[in-house]
Amino acid sequence: MKGIVFTEFLDLVEEKFGLGMVDQIIEQSELPSNGVYTSIGTYSFAEMLQLIQNLSANTGLSIDQLLLAYGEHFFNVIENSYPGLLATYKDPIEMLSSIENHIHIEVRKIYPDAELPTFEVLEKSDQHLVMIYKSSRAMHHFGLGLMNRTFAHFEMTSNIQIEKIKEDGTEVKFTIHKT
Repeated sequence: MKGIVFTEFLDLVEEKFGLGMVDQIIEQSELPSNGVYTSIGTYSFAEMLQLIQNLSANTGLSIDQLLLAYGEHFFNVIENSYPGLLATYKDPIEMLSSIENHIHIEVRKIYPDAELPTFEVLEKSDQHLVMIYKSSRAMHHFGLGLMNRTFAHFEMTSNIQIEKIKEDGTEVKFTIHKT
């Protein structure tokens, strides 16, 4: 997992819960990196899982709630770091439907060894999108947070439903409607 995912997660934890919480979840976790991350480094997903689990245990928030908030936070990174990418789209449905065939291609140019989820578009219209998310990491609520902020970026609202195809969350159907 790319280091930027870790550095931004710890930034979010500090922003929402304080620097003490950052130290606490790092100390509670068994991290080969010792909690020292660079944005361009690559680290084990197991480290992220420990950090999220410990944050959940310390805050009483579910892992899904934390991943949702993190996805919304991470959209700001995309917005600030890659405004040209966002400017190529005029609509959230258009942008979300291009994750696999455009956005992830651009991400791989910057981070060639990034392990990204896949998004298969099943249905698409101007008002509606159905996609299948697949990832061994089961971080679909992170994706939901990114989707929420995508609609906010375009100053539009949505109704997004999640249906787990696999109970462990490694395969999920997103049904998205503009409202």
